Amino acid sequence: MQLCGLLHDVGKVMYSFGCDEDGTSQQEQWGLVGDTWVVGCKLPESCIFSEFNSLNMDNCHPEMQTDLGVYEAHCGLDNLHLAWGHDEYLWHVLNNHEGNTIPLEGMAMIRYHSFYPWHSCGEYTQFETKIDEKYKAAVLDFNKYDLYTKCEQTINIDEMKEYYMSIAEKYLDSIILHW
Repeated sequence: MQLCGLLHDVGKVMYSFGCDEDGTSQQEQWGLVGDTWVVGCKLPESCIFSEFNSLNMDNCHPEMQTDLGVYEAHCGLDNLHLAWGHDEYLWHVLNNHEGNTIPLEGMAMIRYHSFYPWHSCGEYTQFETKIDEKYKAAVLDFNKYDLYTKCEQTINIDEMKEYYMSIAEKYLDSIILHW
């Protein structure tokens, strides 16, 4: 969990090579941050700013306006396509990183920590499997230490680097990530 806490927002590095048109530049970060939702099925009203749900391109496709959309019941969260953002980006980077041994619950913390309609509003249960119950418990535990938990305390970078490098080397084999 500590390594996931260190890494979970690193996907925001995407702004370094992003562009204004798709919302991934430093100037226009609307495509990087915010709550996550499932692409390819009906958007729940519990999504933040749901008054803009009608602007979603999925609305042009009737098959994507049902609770299941293009998916099958109980297919598992890992088989869903989520809206693009920093969580999804980092999850793909780590998921494709040879030598990644971060446990599945840790990878779920990274991918689903902004998936509020699911873990905090009870949405998307039609896709859940038994493993997703473990994911939800891990994400909810993780989120207790994420939002509104930052402090002004000055830390010793050398001590922290030594500590976190040992964890990173344990779970990532090579800590050089290919963005």
